[in-house]
Amino acid sequence: MRVVSLVPSASETLLAWEVEPVAVTKFCELGDRYPTVGGTKDPDLDAIVALRPDVVVMCDQENRRPDADALIERGVAIHVIRIAALADVGPQMAAMAKAVGVDESFGWACAATVDPLPEIRHVAFVPIWKRPWMTIGGPTYGGSLLRALGISLVANENDDRYPTIDPDQARELGASIVLAPTEPYPFAERHRTVLESVAPTLFVDGQDLFWWGVRTPAALRRLRVQLNG
Repeated sequence: MRVVSLVPSASETLLAWEVEPVAVTKFCELGDRYPTVGGTKDPDLDAIVALRPDVVVMCDQENRRPDADALIERGVAIHVIRIAALADVGPQMAAMAKAVGVDESFGWACAATVDPLPEIRHVAFVPIWKRPWMTIGGPTYGGSLLRALGISLVANENDDRYPTIDPDQARELGASIVLAPTEPYPFAERHRTVLESVAPTLFVDGQDLFWWGVRTPAALRRLRVQLNG
């Protein structure tokens, strides 16, 4: 099938399934291996249509509804992935597998098998942006993954997926650890001083924390080891 992927997580998973997309986004980190059609929020719709894809893989959180509607209006089939929790990965990946013409068991293999929910050990501040400072809230894949590891969030009771909370507020909300991911904002050692003003800080792989799909089971294991360490 001719598949265009507008979601980095989906691109990674498709390649693991030996489904080579005819185009991806510039954020899929595949170098010059495949043609790119813009970003997740600003795809080149004309270029996508010209590729005559059988299906365009999209995500309700990373892509925009107007772009999906525009593709449908131009006769392009789309498949939309909706993942808000760890439990969504298996069924959503099975549905994507069916949409791109591969065995649905490939999708179910992405499901993470975890032990019963452990006792909460830490309350984490997980910054994802600066100016303004933003973090992840409870109804997110990353939040769900951390809960499976015994980590709650300073914004856990907030209905907003990505609330605005700065380091001072995170400290007041009782953060006992800061988990600073490498994306979407590239937090690194140069930020340690301000982050350590909140709580002891651990830098984590942003893709392991936020990219779902074929990497989910291994990402869960890697994060567990890092947190236990």
